[in-house]
Amino acid sequence: MALGNHSTVIELFLLGLPVDHHIQVLLFVLFLAIYLFALSGNLLMILVIRANSHLHAPMYFFLCHLSFLDLCCSSVTVPKMLENILSEKKTISVEDCLTQGFFVFDSGGTELCLLAVMAYDCYAAICYPLLYGQMMSNELCVGLVWGSWGLAFLDGFINTLLAWNLDFCETQVISNFICEIPSLFPLSCSNSSNNFEVFLFSVLLHAFGTFLLVFSYACIISTILSISSTLGRSKAFSTCSSHLTAVTLFYGSGLLRCLMPTSGSPWELVFSMQYCVITPLVNPLVYSLKNKELKAALKNMLQKSLQHLR
Repeated sequence: MALGNHSTVIELFLLGLPVDHHIQVLLFVLFLAIYLFALSGNLLMILVIRANSHLHAPMYFFLCHLSFLDLCCSSVTVPKMLENILSEKKTISVEDCLTQGFFVFDSGGTELCLLAVMAYDCYAAICYPLLYGQMMSNELCVGLVWGSWGLAFLDGFINTLLAWNLDFCETQVISNFICEIPSLFPLSCSNSSNNFEVFLFSVLLHAFGTFLLVFSYACIISTILSISSTLGRSKAFSTCSSHLTAVTLFYGSGLLRCLMPTSGSPWELVFSMQYCVITPLVNPLVYSLKNKELKAALKNMLQKSLQHLR
């Protein structure tokens, strides 16, 4: 269906955060601060990794892309949320809603794949340290990253293209602060069963990455437990503890939100808030606090910056 044939409805209502008028400004300041900290934290991670040659290893290459994804995800969702917090008319056009839904799907799907790839990197580093250089060659790392981007882009494009044909015949309300592709299915007055089937297939396709993730961590845990020394086990666990934290935060909320039926439940808002707003803020903190090399590089960069200012 053509763009102009989206029925008579050209706008949807994003209820966002149903809060009292008196605390809207407080919420605006809170989420603006979270967004700015997330932006600065992820930008700093990218700059530090690219500026330090000794951080040009597969793990940091993947982490650099993870930081860029977090930048994209928060920038796609939070500015519109901030606008709606202070706005009386909390609307979004159908076209803008679909565009936002595409970028949420694309960035989220890429991050799911990338986290699975990073789990394989941890597996190679801990289980096969002597063969790590061969197993994680530069060509393979680049291919895995571009494969993650390509798969998510294709899935997002197909799902958004199908959703573009949905009709919205009356005033519709989305009980969330962002547009997500599955949120549009129950709002449409046209048949959305095909859309749901394609979306479910896409989610399951991305979920196959979890098999790689589960297999990798099963092998990692088995290898760590087989290490005789306590110090050795501690060092091996610290290698992947940051990534395990990131996986728990994003996979837990992201997959649960995708698999949860759209019903206006408060849990939908909680899970969306977790992977779109909180995770981009927390990831740089988790990796910078738990990684000694990254912490040293950050400290060195800050010291140099202070010296230049003086």
